[in-house]
Amino acid sequence: MQPISPELREWIVAQLAAGHSVPALRQSMHAAGWRDDATDAALAEVERATRGGNAADPADAPARTDMPGPRLENSPLYLDAGDRRVQVVQTVKHPRIVVFANLLSAEECEALIAAARQRLSRSLTVETKTGGETLNVDRTSDGMFFERGENEVVRRIEARIATLLNWPLDFGEGLQILRYSPGAQYRPHYDYFDPKEPGTPTILRRGGQRVGTLVMYLQEPEQGGATTFPDIGLEVAPVRGSAVFFSYDRADPATRTLHGGAPVLAGEKWVATKWLRERTFT
Repeated sequence: MQPISPELREWIVAQLAAGHSVPALRQSMHAAGWRDDATDAALAEVERATRGGNAADPADAPARTDMPGPRLENSPLYLDAGDRRVQVVQTVKHPRIVVFANLLSAEECEALIAAARQRLSRSLTVETKTGGETLNVDRTSDGMFFERGENEVVRRIEARIATLLNWPLDFGEGLQILRYSPGAQYRPHYDYFDPKEPGTPTILRRGGQRVGTLVMYLQEPEQGGATTFPDIGLEVAPVRGSAVFFSYDRADPATRTLHGGAPVLAGEKWVATKWLRERTFT
């Protein structure tokens, strides 16, 4: 690993104090030739120091070992999801990302869209400062939530996800449906709840931290709309019936799970998102 010099520490501290984000610093360090492991270590060390080395800091906490995810021993091409054979298209080890094909049928995609269409409203994001929800200028989609097990199609898909990802069904949030019209996007963000924010303890009472995300594509746009992972330069095309899963073993940028929804350039993109918690979600 590249050494972390005092000059580099001072530079990172100055950049953070000036209001630059951790993802922006990571990008600058990568452009300067720093390796991923050294970049993550340097940023985590400085963040811990600037927060006083709090023992509750997620960067200090041990990573979870019990995590959702498909069983990929022996590099299978297909996985049994109970009622459906799902294809493994692509995998990344760090962060853990798996792209699936044939997770949903065309009929299931249409059923979710039809049931959600009349209930759409401007998408909100969880507000970690208060524990509530709020409009976010970075998120310009329309959306709604199904209650867990709300109808037959939702129940079938939730059972399939639980089998595929080896995670209890009741550890999942309700299925969220999102519609992205031309120009709509979701700028890069993390799905875990920031432990430093005052509203996070309220959010965590309902099921603990988020530990995994599954984004399923219900309708393809004509152009644009990829799911992007800026830290690793990956873009996942929004192909109907396919999905991308990623997990994060701690609430820290070192997980490299920064992701976003690129702007839709033509047509509409519809997705279904399933967030997984560390315990029963109520």
